Amino acid sequence: MGPTACKGMAETSRIGPFPTWVAEAMVYQVFPDRFRRSGRVEAQQGLALQPWGTDPAEQGFQGGDLYGVIEALDHLQQLGVTCLYLTPVFSSAANHRYHAYDYFEVDPLLGGNAALDALIAAVHQRGMRLILDGVFNHCGRGFWAFHHLLENGDRSPYREWFHVHQWPLRPYPRKGQDCGYSCWWNDPALPKFNHDHAPVQEYLLAVGRHWLERGIDGWRLDVPDEVPAAFWVDFRRMVKAVNPEAWIVGEIWGDARSWLQGEHFDGVMNYRLGWSSLCWVAGARLRRSYRNPMYPLRPLETEALLQIWSETQGWYAPEVNRCQLNLLDSHDVPRALHSLKGDVAALSLALLLLMLQPGAPCLYYGTEVGLEGGPEPACREAMPWEEPWLQDLRPLIVALTKVRQQLEAVRERGLSWQAHARDGLIGRAPGVVVVVNRSRRKALRLDPHDVARDGWETDGAVIGRYQRAPHSLSPQSAVLFKVPG
Repeated sequence: MGPTACKGMAETSRIGPFPTWVAEAMVYQVFPDRFRRSGRVEAQQGLALQPWGTDPAEQGFQGGDLYGVIEALDHLQQLGVTCLYLTPVFSSAANHRYHAYDYFEVDPLLGGNAALDALIAAVHQRGMRLILDGVFNHCGRGFWAFHHLLENGDRSPYREWFHVHQWPLRPYPRKGQDCGYSCWWNDPALPKFNHDHAPVQEYLLAVGRHWLERGIDGWRLDVPDEVPAAFWVDFRRMVKAVNPEAWIVGEIWGDARSWLQGEHFDGVMNYRLGWSSLCWVAGARLRRSYRNPMYPLRPLETEALLQIWSETQGWYAPEVNRCQLNLLDSHDVPRALHSLKGDVAALSLALLLLMLQPGAPCLYYGTEVGLEGGPEPACREAMPWEEPWLQDLRPLIVALTKVRQQLEAVRERGLSWQAHARDGLIGRAPGVVVVVNRSRRKALRLDPHDVARDGWETDGAVIGRYQRAPHSLSPQSAVLFKVPG
């Protein structure tokens, strides 16, 4: 980080501490409707739920619920998971629940408030943590205050809660017709809150406080850069007053320097680390059909990868980097295995790179069983609990989480990386060297001076194969070495 950036951070009035536990966390993202159906939710009885495993279309509910998440906690802990991130759980008419109509009620189809209370208790009993998705930029058409406008027009006392520019409102406009109010990305289903209106601020802050006091350990904030920055200053002040160790993660896909100065968020969803890692391990075999300038899928050479990593980490102070949510994929982008065209060896290398960065690595549900869905909604497929798994990556993930747990330097500042030949990476930290070979065809030859000859733990590769003689790393392999003190 340059002196100008450091000067800016020094002059910023920080609000509350950065949570210390995040640096050692292993996060698992759950899309509740598609994760696990328990059969215990009374509100689901007699309803026309879609069969489990139905094609993940935009509409329709498959009935995953929070009791199902509780049932899966053994599975998650065995992977090394210590923190759950749930996409929205509040009452909504959409299976993804980004269209909330009541922020103080967990959706009945998920088990209601009682199910979330039970999940919080079960997670904390195991020494784990839970963060929820806060959608505070917009609500759904069914949100009670917006419904009041639809019924009462400009005489509604809640007319200042939204950005109305034309009466009457048309929540279901015909093609080419103006809905009459501001909404997220011109989607009439998502009316945008008026954050300049004090009652709106008070309501949203009360929502944030309520669930923190109920026991959650933080918030992931949806599209926060579309909300006035001043609101997030008040939000952070409230969060840190309730729980100084609560984690605030903003959904910022690119440069987040203005949001990570200690006044707004602790970290962001570090998509830059994710897409760059996938682009490097895939090389020329990367699937490039997905188009998103904030998640650009294009092959990267090693030097370009390192430049992206160095730039991204250099933007932020060390305590911020330790609070990043590092991820390869999510509910908003194609699954990593889809982008890698089903190449499990390449995914294994990408997961290793994810684990060796400062911040909290995040697994998207189903990664461990080889789910391969494409762009949304295909990436929101049901977890195949009762079917044969396409892949079983659990042993690999367990091994990688153990590697991370044993390397304190990774959790502090990460490794120092350099290119080695065309397809190799070497990362160094006190006491350890890691070497990665992404090539699908060629072994990576290592000179004795490149790394110590003593193998790390079992003298074998963490991924693939390593040969002590002639000191080479097989294609799509990675190995860790101890460095003599």
